[in-house]
Amino acid sequence: MSTGKLYIISAPSGAGKTSLVRQLTSEVDNLVVSISHTTRRIRPGEKDGEDYFFVSPTEFQALLDGNDLLEHASVFDNFYGTAKKTVEKNLADGLDVILEIDWQGAQQIKKICPDCTSIFILPPSTEVLELRLKNRGQDDDLIIARRMREAVTEMSHHSEFDYILVNDVFEYALSELKSIIIANRLTKDRQQQNLKNLLAALLSST
Repeated sequence: MSTGKLYIISAPSGAGKTSLVRQLTSEVDNLVVSISHTTRRIRPGEKDGEDYFFVSPTEFQALLDGNDLLEHASVFDNFYGTAKKTVEKNLADGLDVILEIDWQGAQQIKKICPDCTSIFILPPSTEVLELRLKNRGQDDDLIIARRMREAVTEMSHHSEFDYILVNDVFEYALSELKSIIIANRLTKDRQQQNLKNLLAALLSST
């Protein structure tokens, strides 16, 4: 069995990354999302251990001190990080793993895992992005304004990613994400591992 592949998916807040990834993993087999640790407060509808592992700043620092995180970043005054052991186990079990992280985390992951595939999701316009943030009903106008400013910083790093897609029509963006996953599963190196027995049988035929 071949090892899994690591994917990074990044986007500015409100671009629809979480919804796309949730639907993607429900429709594609052997694809999981690494659940990040965060110090931010839990939002309505979120569940600890499903959306994030919600921890205190002290607990997060302990993870850092123990070298238990693959990457970490500070976003909107909160810390986020990816647990090392879970990702490594899933990859070893042959599962493809998605990291939903920002550009700071992406830069860290690429240094230690240059073979990962990175995807950046853009909104169709700044107006649509602002409307989506408002429709979430989670932030006041001051926070939304700050998120819009931060979005420009996020999007300025788009060229650091392998793929760029626009989440205008959800179903179309989802189809593009699926295409990336499927294409990467059909590369020569991966198929030579997955089809090792078949190839051996075919090439030994007389």
